[in-house]
Amino acid sequence: MIRRSGEWLTNDLGDALMMMNIDRGTYVGMNAVGARIWELIEAPRDIGDLCDDLVVEFDIDAATCRNDVEIFVQKLEQHGLASVTHG
Repeated sequence: MIRRSGEWLTNDLGDALMMMNIDRGTYVGMNAVGARIWELIEAPRDIGDLCDDLVVEFDIDAATCRNDVEIFVQKLEQHGLASVTHG
């Protein structure tokens, strides 16, 4: 399951999302797809469910979506934006 981590202030910039963690002094920007993933993980989700939505919304094949989402989620973890639990 992928879930948000930390306290992040967000600002919608049209197709993008700018985020800031005041405690860490960290800024992160996301494009439209990243912003949509952030929105979708407001409640914990697994990658399969996440990709089910993204495949329809962004007209991408399931295998490419899963690969790209796994890479993106790793980056979210590296920046302290999300945590992933397996099982």
